[in-house]
Amino acid sequence: MLRTLAVCAIVLVVAGAGAAAWVYAASEKHLRSFPAPPPFSLPIPNDAAAIARGEHLVLTRGCGGCHGDDLGGQQMWGYAVAPGLPDLARTQSAATFEAALRHGIDHHGRAVYDMPSFNFVRLRDEDVADIIAYLRAAPVVHHDLPQASLPWRTRWDIARGANQAIAGFIPRVPPLKHSDAADPRLARGEYIAMTTCNECHGLSLRADSPFGDETAPDLIVILGYDEAAFTRLMRQGIALGDRELPMMSPVARGRFVNFTAEEVHDLYTFLHDMASRAAESQ
Repeated sequence: MLRTLAVCAIVLVVAGAGAAAWVYAASEKHLRSFPAPPPFSLPIPNDAAAIARGEHLVLTRGCGGCHGDDLGGQQMWGYAVAPGLPDLARTQSAATFEAALRHGIDHHGRAVYDMPSFNFVRLRDEDVADIIAYLRAAPVVHHDLPQASLPWRTRWDIARGANQAIAGFIPRVPPLKHSDAADPRLARGEYIAMTTCNECHGLSLRADSPFGDETAPDLIVILGYDEAAFTRLMRQGIALGDRELPMMSPVARGRFVNFTAEEVHDLYTFLHDMASRAAESQ
């Protein structure tokens, strides 16, 4: 009996180790399955105007939300580790930094599971260069951070095809449609929306989040706002009916308050136009 139990225990240990090895190997295969993007080659400026523009982009696109108010990095959700950005911008090449920012691929050529690159893939090259310029000029803050790791539950989901790295969502982000619009406000507003709002409101801003139910509403709701109410939402985080919104209100006060009056106007112009067209097609 003891010998039988011992054999069973050994079989279970071996089977468990084999299953764990398969989960790890299959999940790593997925994370390393994404092709490297073309190398980013735009020179990084160092003038004051570019650095100021980069700071504005970092503030309005919410880099501090994951990387900390001082951009020095922090642990999130108990496992993800957002690195310190000024240090990363100095120690990695511009091409490596851009690959992570816009494509979700790290310096090892491996997909980054949590980096919301689908929100930044439409950033212009010049804006990427300005972001790097600002981060290289910003003070480096070091925090004692743990090693990043993926929970086994996440690896299991990836291994069996029930989940994927964010790099897999990037091809689903629609292209900018108003770059050549007769009304330049539409082009400017679309650019802001598609590098800001789709982080929460879905890849096309229509509540089509890649994370299923974890999504903010379809931005057709903007039809309920006049421009004054929208500006109040963006500046103060106060929605219609004097409501506080769990996500939007603190994000507006922390990030969107840094948008200029012209940017808020352009964003409203684009979102109202998009929502009107969507309503007409229904």
